[in-house]
Amino acid sequence: MSAAELDELIGERDYTEFLNSRNELFRRKKMNINRPSREEAVRMMAEEPNLIRRPVIVAGKRIILGFNEEAVDSL
Repeated sequence: MSAAELDELIGERDYTEFLNSRNELFRRKKMNINRPSREEAVRMMAEEPNLIRRPVIVAGKRIILGFNEEAVDSL
């Protein structure tokens, strides 16, 4: 996804919820302590798609991030 597509997908949501804390880049940059700006995070996710928490399920205006069986079942 491009940075523009990611920015649109994130919308008004907290962009940090989209970051994959298990990703090597996330850990190496210690993003849990040194949170990147939204713009920087979106750019990095576009360049390094594994930095995006997955799966990303979009159903209308609803977005489910990561494996959440209960949320998926409610769709």
